[in-house]
Amino acid sequence: MKRNPKSRQGRSSSRIALFADAHHGRIISGPDEKQCIDMIQLNLLEGAFREWVARAGRPDIRLSRQRIWIIFLLIRYTGAKLSEVLALNPLLDIDLARQVVRFRGDAADAPAQARQVQISTPLARELQEKMKEFRQDAANMLAVDPGFVRRKFYERALACGLPKHLAGPEMIRKARAVELMQGNMPLPAVQRMLGHSTPNLTSSYVSFSEDEVQQVAKRFMERESARKTSARNSFLGKISNIQRGDIQTRVVLATIEGHSITALITNDSANRIGLKQGRIVTAEVKAPWIILHGGDTEPESSADNRFKGTMTRISRGKINTECVVRISDTIELCAVVSTEAIQELKLNEGDEVWALFNCFSVVLHVH
Repeated sequence: MKRNPKSRQGRSSSRIALFADAHHGRIISGPDEKQCIDMIQLNLLEGAFREWVARAGRPDIRLSRQRIWIIFLLIRYTGAKLSEVLALNPLLDIDLARQVVRFRGDAADAPAQARQVQISTPLARELQEKMKEFRQDAANMLAVDPGFVRRKFYERALACGLPKHLAGPEMIRKARAVELMQGNMPLPAVQRMLGHSTPNLTSSYVSFSEDEVQQVAKRFMERESARKTSARNSFLGKISNIQRGDIQTRVVLATIEGHSITALITNDSANRIGLKQGRIVTAEVKAPWIILHGGDTEPESSADNRFKGTMTRISRGKINTECVVRISDTIELCAVVSTEAIQELKLNEGDEVWALFNCFSVVLHVH
């Protein structure tokens, strides 16, 4: 179905605000912030769409379903609004070589800004294959009535046993933001991706250029679609200082949230991965390497990396206990310590705590 120019989304439902709760930064779109599709439901919905497209028989029905599927994928993985996706000219606005989607903003909604959103390699490949099926009509591939799109979203939700209100484009957009922040994407990068202003910019964030913020987003897209590592804790940022010694090199990483991470690696490793000041890298720390200290006072320790936070979760086992410490609105660190040690520390959820790790515990990755 072709788009009806007079049809438009309700403005109030498309305005999204950012805030952080006790566990992760969240996105809300109204007073009832608890009504949000979770990641399991979101993946279930994606599977239902994929199966629906695969069941199409006639070529015309298949193309019709492909349009809805592509719209779903773009909202699902870029966090864009439905109106922004429907306004795209795929031939001009989807740069498959650079894996970028260019959104021109939405005049009907002031917070939306013209921006570029990074997409993953698998999504770029899928979009390329789908665009080939439309051939000469690829420019009008997304010319669909928004009301029709919503109905099809609701139908897929009901088909996989979900309440239809959880499958609206606004809910999927909200869920994408939650998903990114739970994956520790920096809050300013999430805000920029969704087209929101960033009123409380840290000095560290200001030091990141547009291209560097784009690199941060690209790294997260790649990591999200690639094989996961065993490290629970990761920081993505820019090398602010390198000090080379006789055998080892000291590397200081500045994250987009303003944290500073210190790593010590061999000179050979620094040469092999091509470290230099200003390069975007990922620092990973395994959970067993993080040391916990209770209380408000900074502990006397030789550990180079120290973060004050709040204990948000304690999962006790017979031998080991998993602890989660929130150190900022969108960053949590996971530590695994012995259950005996956690009992001696007398730590409980809600307590102030220091999370520490040595520079030798940090593994650096370049992309």
